[in-house]
Amino acid sequence: MTDVAVAGGGLAGLVAARHLAADGHDVAVFEREETVGGRVRTRHEDGLTFDRGFQVLFTAYPAVQRELDLDALDLRSFAPGATIARAGKRSVLSDPFRNPRDGLETLFNREVRTADKLRTFGLQRELARTDPEAILDPGRPATTIREYLADRGFSKAYVERFAAPFYGGITLDRSLSTDSRVFEYTFKMLSAGKTVVPAEGMGAIGEQLARRAETAGARIETGRTVTAVEDGVELQDETVNADAVVVATDPHTARELTGVESIPTGSKGCVTQYYTLDSYAELDTGRKLLLNAADGRPNQVAPLSTAAPEYAPEGTQLLSATFLGTQERSDEQLAAETREALSAWYPERDLGGLQLRHTDRVEFAQFPQPPGFRSELPDPDAPDGPVVLAGDYTRWCSIQGALESGRRAAELAGAKLR
Repeated sequence: MTDVAVAGGGLAGLVAARHLAADGHDVAVFEREETVGGRVRTRHEDGLTFDRGFQVLFTAYPAVQRELDLDALDLRSFAPGATIARAGKRSVLSDPFRNPRDGLETLFNREVRTADKLRTFGLQRELARTDPEAILDPGRPATTIREYLADRGFSKAYVERFAAPFYGGITLDRSLSTDSRVFEYTFKMLSAGKTVVPAEGMGAIGEQLARRAETAGARIETGRTVTAVEDGVELQDETVNADAVVVATDPHTARELTGVESIPTGSKGCVTQYYTLDSYAELDTGRKLLLNAADGRPNQVAPLSTAAPEYAPEGTQLLSATFLGTQERSDEQLAAETREALSAWYPERDLGGLQLRHTDRVEFAQFPQPPGFRSELPDPDAPDGPVVLAGDYTRWCSIQGALESGRRAAELAGAKLR
């Protein structure tokens, strides 16, 4: 008989499995897809690397430092800050203390006022002294990101030209109506660490977690769908008895399996496209994101192969562009919008060679996180019986939330076994 059955081989489920197996329990993970990783996946095609939507890893996340071997992931980093772009105009906003090469460009950036730059640096220093757990405390007053920035004196120009596209990319919400505590936490992490991708793509994170779980003694079975949770788990072709169950599926499936109504099932989606461009037309943003300060179509463009050369063959640039929300326009129409935007930002460049290579339409990328959302999330032990939840929907929507929830689920499941 299995001690613990884990339904779902995403980041949370794999972390839970590793900790439970390391504690000496017999653990089986059942993942319905043929690969592990949940929403964090990568495909390789024609020498190109396509992550499932534009995703990055913040190295300063506490759970990332606890649960991952960052050196083994062979990380490649984006540069701090961003290039703010609109028709015929590009300007750099960066932290001159972390990236001195961009100091002069940041100083003379006319898109962002000096007062806003000083407020940005002041906020960095303030949050650096704040405990991360205190930031996310559900008891703290919360407002929207937009209201938070206004209350701190940031100008409307700063919000629209920088914060809206930058945090629109992080929260998939260019209106900045997300809980301000999410802004504070991620802003602190951005300032304290690096923004990276593994050389082999973001899917390498799930693959490493799976290897570490198996090394600890867990067994992982892919292509296995859990259809019910009762005295173990029911699969399509058998029942696996278990003394405890960790439900680490997507939120919709978790609610169906457990009946816990507080599991959030609302969704925010996006469309990310990948393009190749000849190296002779290299953009001058370096390893910094390009933020669309005008209209959000697309919201941002990422120079993937500049940051991570392994993402494309030598002599080829790989770029990604992300459109927020679901999009009715065709892949080709969206690519035409990206081409038009880049041509407006770089009127001096020949970008005719931009070629669409792949499109990811991600219907569920995050769940909504309005002010006060954390007080409505389910407790990991909300299900009846020896069943616990593992997923970022028990914490907050992020890789940090997923990894942290997996560890907490392992603790609760282990306690039920004892």
